[in-house]
Amino acid sequence: MPAGRPFYITTPIFYVNDVPHIGHAYAEVAADVLARWHRQAGDDTWLLTGTDEHGQKILRTATANGATPKEWTDRLVAEAWHPLLKTIDMSNDDFIRTTDERHESAVKAFISKLHDDGFIYEAEYGGLYCVGCEEFKPESEILDGDGEFAGQKVCAIHGRPLELLQEKNYFFRMSQFQQQLLDLYKERPDFVQPESARNEVVAFVSQGLQDLSISRSTFDWGIPLPWDESHVLYVWVDALLNYITAIGYGADSANFERRWPAYHLVGKDILRFHAVIWPALLLAAGLEVPAGVFGTGWLLVGGEKMSKSKLTGIAPSEITDTFGSDAFRYYFMRAISLGQDGSFSWEDLAARYQAELANGFGNLASRVVAMVRRYFDGVVPASGAVQAADEAVAATVAAAAAAADAAIERFAVHEAIAAVWEIVDVLNGYVTEQEPWALAKDETQRDRLATVLYTAAEGLRALAVLLSPVIPKATTKLWSALGVEGALGALAAQPLRDAGRWGRLPAGVVVGELEALFPRIDDAR
Repeated sequence: MPAGRPFYITTPIFYVNDVPHIGHAYAEVAADVLARWHRQAGDDTWLLTGTDEHGQKILRTATANGATPKEWTDRLVAEAWHPLLKTIDMSNDDFIRTTDERHESAVKAFISKLHDDGFIYEAEYGGLYCVGCEEFKPESEILDGDGEFAGQKVCAIHGRPLELLQEKNYFFRMSQFQQQLLDLYKERPDFVQPESARNEVVAFVSQGLQDLSISRSTFDWGIPLPWDESHVLYVWVDALLNYITAIGYGADSANFERRWPAYHLVGKDILRFHAVIWPALLLAAGLEVPAGVFGTGWLLVGGEKMSKSKLTGIAPSEITDTFGSDAFRYYFMRAISLGQDGSFSWEDLAARYQAELANGFGNLASRVVAMVRRYFDGVVPASGAVQAADEAVAATVAAAAAAADAAIERFAVHEAIAAVWEIVDVLNGYVTEQEPWALAKDETQRDRLATVLYTAAEGLRALAVLLSPVIPKATTKLWSALGVEGALGALAAQPLRDAGRWGRLPAGVVVGELEALFPRIDDAR
């Protein structure tokens, strides 16, 4: 695809009833890597994240903590959610809060249009409601409780009792869009990814869609309906609209047209909201549906999905304080297939840090830079006659760069990193086989030594560019040590889809010292 195309990607906006754990950070990093890749490839990229701050669950949590909902959300955003972005080295372009005035005013404009166009009506409604999900539960997600909840109906996701609610609500005529949604899934089979997620959504819609209750009148922590302020907007409709309010819906039509539609990266537990309710709302408003919805898997610890209520959440800083943000980003993107459930373990993290980052990539970079400094006084030599082994490295770089870019297009971040890591493995083998330290002892092999070290240094140049979306801190250090900024510009300015073209490293640049990119960690915990 041509450079310069729009690429708008969003994370879920996270519910701020508590502090973030590594499951939240995992989703943030995945979106960030995709955004950094596209941004550096020259695409017109925009990365949005933010916080969902309305609803009954937050009202109850705030009250339990002796605060108003706004005091509670302000405190958590300032003390936990904004700092998370620095902890994991996010490059988001915007951060939206559903309590922002820009959001609330645009939401009122959107929902008023649906009301004026006849897509909203008033009726009595009763059903079993999960405060944790902020959703009236369908029969398929209602279970009979056991143990302390015996005799009660519980949520299949949270395992906690459901509340029977009976109230007069406003409804969105979602049932009218069942066939349009089924046609969408058929005409655009990649609209919902991965395939298992798509199949789940198609099966759900095929069973028949009900109209959606979009208001609550039993509490007031939310956006009041413009035509009836005794009701507040259902928190999920409020939250979904952030994806368009953040880019100017109703306020900045030029920016909205430039950015929309977006790719949504969401957890599989909120897939239905994004792949069913959200496109139905957009269709009703006469707007384009999202570019795509990608459902990530759950992050498991000890075989269970992380849960604040079960105290299995791990704070991202518990990892970054020891291993650093680059290792956090690399581990979760390399070890877990984005659309599948993945397990976290300290042992696996420590093993990958040592074997892949410290010994694989870090040691390679240190050895090559040190040998250029030792054998050529720090000046990158010009390549001499090329042999088959050198050509094989160049071919690996070109193939890996193309494969990685293709994988990113499929949102297969783990495959992209695996493709780039082929360069690391091939270069390590190349240096071992060519033995530049032995060539340096024979003056007649001076030209061969120059070729070997140029080949290795050029491989590092490609690695720095290709890995920069994943491990930005380490690659920036490597770029500086290679001494190429004066000749090629900053690392972030390197055209990523051109990274595999061989020979971009200018001979004659002077390398500097390179500190250990991934220092030894004696105690992984």
